[in-house]
Amino acid sequence: MTRLVPVRRALLSVSDKTDLIPFARALAARGVEIVSTGGTHRALVEAGLEPRAVESLTGFPEMMDGRVKTLHPAVHGGILARRDLESHLAAMEAHEIGGIDLVCVNLYPFERTIRRDGVTMEEAIEQIDIGGPAMVRSAAKNHDFVAIVTSPSQYDRVVAELDEHDGATSFDLRRDLAAAAFARTAEYDATIAAWMSGTAGSGFPSVLRLNFIGQQELRYGENPHQRAAVYRDPDFRGPSVVGAELLSGKPLSYNNLLDAAAALELVQDLHDADPTRASAAVVKHTNPCGAGRADDGAAAFSLAHAGDPLAAFGGIVALSRPVDRTTAEAITTECRFLEVVVAPAFEGDAATTLAERWPNCRLLAVGPLDDLGTRTLALRSLPGGLLAQERDTHPLDPADLRHAAGPAPDEALRHDIALAWTVVKHLKSNAVCIATPERLLGAGAGQMDRVAACRIAVEKAGDLSTRTGHLIAASDAFFPFADGPEILADAGVTCLVHPGGSKRDGETFDLCNARGITCLLTDVRHFRH
Repeated sequence: MTRLVPVRRALLSVSDKTDLIPFARALAARGVEIVSTGGTHRALVEAGLEPRAVESLTGFPEMMDGRVKTLHPAVHGGILARRDLESHLAAMEAHEIGGIDLVCVNLYPFERTIRRDGVTMEEAIEQIDIGGPAMVRSAAKNHDFVAIVTSPSQYDRVVAELDEHDGATSFDLRRDLAAAAFARTAEYDATIAAWMSGTAGSGFPSVLRLNFIGQQELRYGENPHQRAAVYRDPDFRGPSVVGAELLSGKPLSYNNLLDAAAALELVQDLHDADPTRASAAVVKHTNPCGAGRADDGAAAFSLAHAGDPLAAFGGIVALSRPVDRTTAEAITTECRFLEVVVAPAFEGDAATTLAERWPNCRLLAVGPLDDLGTRTLALRSLPGGLLAQERDTHPLDPADLRHAAGPAPDEALRHDIALAWTVVKHLKSNAVCIATPERLLGAGAGQMDRVAACRIAVEKAGDLSTRTGHLIAASDAFFPFADGPEILADAGVTCLVHPGGSKRDGETFDLCNARGITCLLTDVRHFRH
């Protein structure tokens, strides 16, 4: 469908002035009369153009600090009038309303404003656009006759159409622009609504509108017969594998992204627990199979890899510090193959060292881990609906640990349980892990009963009798009976950490007292389904 409409008058009112001047010049060169407002008008005049100020149409000056300037029949009548209805044309003539054939509006930068540190409510409120969305919706509604341009990315297509159709736009273009315009105003309003809900103290808006930007289609999903794509949350701040820089290797797959995100979350938590030391994590099928912390990245990786070298094959590694050549050499020496390496950065020839060993290994630079990111909702789809919850960012405070049984912990032990407690938080439930203060020894994850999780953790940990120092077992939830703790005690565990809360906690405490095992309660459960 063609249905060409000549563009004789255009209204330009933009906050983002990217490529505004070339676009306006292209319109002016075709004899289009340009009407503009405020800062847009000033920018056009400074560039040597001769736009008409909007107040010359309305007969009213911009007022109330710019809150009112385009909300007037002379503007909206010119946009909304149907050129195929005699009654509309008669009304335009009677009230001296000229038609507007193209509207170029991008909205006040509300999204960017609320992401700024320290922004006040008053500042955010003033960036809620009123006249802009009204003009966008008016033009989009009347797309039979009006072209609505809402992004600099659309300028080239519009100019190309004007060239092709002797200064006119086609219906197909106007329809596409209208669809994009309604999507933009919906996104804008949803962001404002979500922000309003947040400032009112509610983390869960009554209507949850999701606005994610498509990044790319993936080769397939979890399995080859499933199609998949990845979308980016434009409001998220902090390290993320979605926005990471891919320095080397094949494109990321659906499973790569899931595993890399799990590894990054774990190493972020390890870093937060002790930012003075380097941390490393190895993940397979979203479950940690290795974790370590040391004074440098190479040593931390070696400890993490030693947790389960068999499972580490084809796994994902995340590190809390930039990868230098020494760390890269440790990785390539000890590992047979990795799918992904995630780190804040790759220094010197570290990326080259890894790429030469594994050309297909994906190297992801996510930026510093010091930015914890926004406290966003964790979302999960299910047939017929969507679950939403806060991300599990509950910090570990050694002072909050309650001594329940066995030898009293010293201050060092209270801090030493951090690695085990952090790792078990990232294992799928039911989950139990065994660790030293410096590395994961073994983990049992995703089991239907906690006894099985204990058995698997012991089996993965190997012979504990040869190890010295604290041997810490952590459980993501309470032990319903003492049978699981007994398996751990028989293996040689010296400290047991769990939330507590079972009706039979006393049986576990009695076991710990009898075996000389320190039992610490966190009062915090970390189910991960």
